[in-house]
Amino acid sequence: MKFLADLHLHSRFSRATSREMTFDTMAAWAKVKGINVLASADFTHPEWFFLTKEKLESAGNGFFRLRAPQKPENGHLKSVPFSRDDVAFVLSTELSFIYSKQGKVRKVHLLLLAPDFESVEKINGRLHGLGANLTSDGRPILGLDARMFVKLVADVCPRCVVIPSHIWTPWFSVFGANSGFDSLEECFEEMTPFLFALETGLSSDPPMNWRLSALDKYTLVSNSDAHSPSKIGREANAVEAEFGYKGLIEAIRSKDPARFLYTVEFFPEEGKYHYDGHRKCGVMLSPRESLAHNDLCPACGKKLTIGVAHRVEELADRNDIRDAGLRVPFKSLIPLNEIIAEACGKTAECQSVWNTYFRFIHEFGDEHRILTEVSIGDLCALGPEKVGRGVERMRKGLVKIEPGHDGEYGIIRLFEEDENRAAAGAGQMSLF
Repeated sequence: MKFLADLHLHSRFSRATSREMTFDTMAAWAKVKGINVLASADFTHPEWFFLTKEKLESAGNGFFRLRAPQKPENGHLKSVPFSRDDVAFVLSTELSFIYSKQGKVRKVHLLLLAPDFESVEKINGRLHGLGANLTSDGRPILGLDARMFVKLVADVCPRCVVIPSHIWTPWFSVFGANSGFDSLEECFEEMTPFLFALETGLSSDPPMNWRLSALDKYTLVSNSDAHSPSKIGREANAVEAEFGYKGLIEAIRSKDPARFLYTVEFFPEEGKYHYDGHRKCGVMLSPRESLAHNDLCPACGKKLTIGVAHRVEELADRNDIRDAGLRVPFKSLIPLNEIIAEACGKTAECQSVWNTYFRFIHEFGDEHRILTEVSIGDLCALGPEKVGRGVERMRKGLVKIEPGHDGEYGIIRLFEEDENRAAAGAGQMSLF
């Protein structure tokens, strides 16, 4: 069976997360986005885990489903047909580790997948016994060495899977410029063989990771890390396997393009840590430009926030990615509401854009299908025609991007400025 999985997001109990991140709303948005398997999120948080057991029941295959779906109050979601078998959940959480190693403060995020409630309860019990404050945040901060956590998981629940999260982000990742390591072995030591997958994050894509021969043996996965429901599925994993926890994990572990079909990617320049910069100073620099300034901000003279592209350049040992061997394909996509917004000269979150968005959903089924499969002719026929042309340009990679930097998302464009001004003008004229 072919299915699309988003394995990393956060509940409403995580910091800076929408209050709408509830199971019913998450499931409804997953249906709209074309996601078949969704992370349950934040299972270390006691209150959220209580809700997880209340709202979800075992599907008998290591996945879970809603006991009794309730229609979200959102007007658009009310009109989307939904049953409890439309979206499955996999038990998932992210943890933050802040600790000292080799004379440096390390900050590493890890994603954890589990096959059943019993495994979660064992892990939560062990963490509680170590003095972890699991109630403080949906993504708890632990003063534990990441290596020791992997060992704990391997001992308590070897069927669980640990995946280093967004491995290049500057502040909280295994290769982060500010608090990470130069190799997986440096971080995880003898526990490195327990790992078989790495999450690329929004600011990098597979070709950037293929430049490191040390990563060749790992499967590169992509997930949304969504903090609000409409961001679900912005990155995801397409799998052809037995529908269940075992099938999903074996497909990822195999790194076989016949089973792990492709990943859905942001254009990495759109990620908020792609280039170097200082947001407050209005400074954005490429790695080469940063080098010319000794990695110092030309405006204030302080050290720049070093982005993902720069860090990859530091650690890469190959320029020709054709030497990377077996590679899982990927598709670089732009969220549909962003395409509609640019085509219509609006902002991506305004009501008129969502009205158009759900008209496309009702006509063609789900966002992933619209972005990857529906014919351009059919999209243009539904209208506005420029939305279909935007999808066509995205599929061809005809995009212009001002890269993200220092926590600010990049700006992506499919149309020339004069086209966008014309679209905005047409929208204004339609008011009269």
